[in-house]
Amino acid sequence: MQTTPHLAFSERFGAEPSAVYSAPGRVNLLGEHTDYNGGASLPFAIQRRTTLSLRMRDDALIRVASTFTDEVVETTVERVVDASGETLEGWSAYPLGVLRILGSVADLASVPGFDALVDSDIPVGVGVSSSHALECATAVALSDVYGLGLTATELIPLTQRVEHEVVGSPTGLLDQSAILLAHPDHAVHLEFGENAPAPKPVPLGFEAAGLELLVVDSLQRHTHAAGYADRRRECEEAAELLGVQQLGEVPMSGLERAKEILPDTLYRRTRHIVSDTARVRLAVERMAAGDMQGLGELLTASHASQRDDFECSTPAIDAAVQAALDAGALGARLTGGGFGGASIALVPAEDAGRISDAIAAAVEGAGFPRPSIFPVTADDGARRDA
Repeated sequence: MQTTPHLAFSERFGAEPSAVYSAPGRVNLLGEHTDYNGGASLPFAIQRRTTLSLRMRDDALIRVASTFTDEVVETTVERVVDASGETLEGWSAYPLGVLRILGSVADLASVPGFDALVDSDIPVGVGVSSSHALECATAVALSDVYGLGLTATELIPLTQRVEHEVVGSPTGLLDQSAILLAHPDHAVHLEFGENAPAPKPVPLGFEAAGLELLVVDSLQRHTHAAGYADRRRECEEAAELLGVQQLGEVPMSGLERAKEILPDTLYRRTRHIVSDTARVRLAVERMAAGDMQGLGELLTASHASQRDDFECSTPAIDAAVQAALDAGALGARLTGGGFGGASIALVPAEDAGRISDAIAAAVEGAGFPRPSIFPVTADDGARRDA
């Protein structure tokens, strides 16, 4: 759990922070691997957050610390901003990478350094965007303290550059968009690709419907950079063979032609992207109509697509999804990039405890680690807290 930001910062640096910022993790309700394929997604921010406490310095020194390690990373503004200089590695590459990318669009050569302390109650490696939360909290903080005035929309592609150019993970725009554009009790309907419409908030209404969304952490920590890169390459290859820029351009009616053209593996990758994009758009309609049973069916169909067509699930996550459905969930599926991580289950709130126990027992009984299960609610986006 998170500690008091001011107290933790004072214990580490001997003074109180001048400002505190935070950003949420996120759960993707529907639309997986669709962002870098020009499809659609439906994520929402969760109440678990990463906090960045910060105090400006009189010199150019930067000290970055975390409540999860005794390590204090020391460097300077000049060394970080210089993209041809030192390689940024480890957990500090996320916040320092934000400074490096901001330095490519603004003159930060003579700005002062800072002391920063990171704290979080977002699980790491679960698929709820702990790393993106850190990047977004840092981006909002540094834009503020350096007077850059960057909007959430402007920060989205910049934080993606951190992933691509510093971290080395070819992610899309889903996570940053969800975290920076979030509103309480709302998901964000994101359409990607050329000429995509602006993101739209979508009321969730789970509480009013007597429902709760559970995150089921498999405890299998994903390091999905390799698997993610393989899937991205396969999708790009399929798009090229189909003569489109991105697979999101292919309509459901185009899958018959795709099956004739593509090798089986590339066809299945394509079918997942096309069908999950269609599920996102249908989910928005069903939620607007109050059809939560129909929403649950879409979640379950999405999991089957991820398991069989995109092949990014794992046996432990498959077991958790099936256990949730057997215990009475309206729907369940893998969430996040996959290759480990977590699943989600939409359940009646009054049965959440019973269903959680049933999932844990079934997964453990199948020979996998007993999962960690917790409910999530839709929270606010990245912000200044103090």
